[in-house]
Amino acid sequence: MASVLLRNGKLFDGVTKALRPGTDVLVVDGAIADVSDTPLKAPVGAIEVDVGGRTLLPGLIDAHVHVFAVNLVASRNESMPLTLMTARAVPRIRAMLDRGFTTVRDVGGGDVGIRDAVAQGFIPGPRLYVGGPAMTQTGGHGDHRRRTDDRYDIDHNSNAFVFFYRFADGPDEMRRVVRNELRKGADQIKVMASGGVGSPTDAIENIQFTREELEVAAFEAARRGKYVCAHTYTAEAIHHAVASGVRTVEHANFIDAKTADFVAEKGAYVVPTLVCYEETEKHGDRLGLSPYVMDKLRLVNRAGIEMLATCTDAGVKTGFGTDLMGEMEYAQSDEFAIRGRVQSPFDVLCSATSVNAEILQETGRLGVVAPGAHADLIVCDGDPTRDVALLADPHKNLRLIMKGGAFHKNELETRLA
Repeated sequence: MASVLLRNGKLFDGVTKALRPGTDVLVVDGAIADVSDTPLKAPVGAIEVDVGGRTLLPGLIDAHVHVFAVNLVASRNESMPLTLMTARAVPRIRAMLDRGFTTVRDVGGGDVGIRDAVAQGFIPGPRLYVGGPAMTQTGGHGDHRRRTDDRYDIDHNSNAFVFFYRFADGPDEMRRVVRNELRKGADQIKVMASGGVGSPTDAIENIQFTREELEVAAFEAARRGKYVCAHTYTAEAIHHAVASGVRTVEHANFIDAKTADFVAEKGAYVVPTLVCYEETEKHGDRLGLSPYVMDKLRLVNRAGIEMLATCTDAGVKTGFGTDLMGEMEYAQSDEFAIRGRVQSPFDVLCSATSVNAEILQETGRLGVVAPGAHADLIVCDGDPTRDVALLADPHKNLRLIMKGGAFHKNELETRLA
């Protein structure tokens, strides 16, 4: 792999508020070798790129995606073979990288096979961190069986409808299914710790899994150096999950000040996913969501913005997620504009870079522009540290996308040293 020297960037390094104008970044063998405020000497044969004073940032990270969620309405997956599901996921995965997301965390469905296919170059896309299927209790968020279906002996490879979840009732069963996903190479474990929007039989306010069940999941994950993330909405469910050892809570729309303080005290993270509610509410009726699901969707949508302010006031570290299913996936970058309504551009950018890297247990390797980090970099017209909504239009404003030292997109002046 040729060395690359990016010249004259206005650097946002992922952690520092002030931009560093006139910065050179040297990339060698897929990693950042040097970052300098004075001009660097290009190695012989290196590729030199003139950033031209544009903003140079770490590659973006989305900590809540579902690469295999090719349909918004889950029941449409019942007759879909896994091969078709995978084929339909391929353009979704590439489109994420097209938007500057060089890393994504799949928290329900994405498995080691799709992760390794991207890593080995068979599919263009971002680095994938996967948890395999999400854990659900019987009747929980994830149990999409019809009321007349009492079967537990499910062939989880039979179609795309049943691929996304595993039942875990009781501590012993939770231990078994978590250990099995860790055996297969999961990067994290996902549990459904409350009711949700898209499921047909559970209310949002339902708390799911017992303290013992969640503690077992957290214990087994920690023994492998991994962690548990939990689908949650209400303050009670969030407290229940974090008190049981969950490290990241997803969504968290109904968190209150007291619970936010508790999350901050425990050093846990919240990963908001606001764009999915706004976009799905716009189009859900047309795409066939039931009136019951649409009512729940409107409820969580109204609460989302207030949740951001509550977490900010409590000092909770917030990641950056989108959770877009099926046809809504195109709106991934719009999360930047939504978050910018409440949070400062700096806080939003940190959420999508260095904070998400912490969540992924990749501090110093992802989400920063620093020696030793992966050379995952983007170049943006304008200054997203002043107007973070610039990143909501990546096809217009992103001029360069690099993953692991390789160009995915480059519209800048380039020459050989």
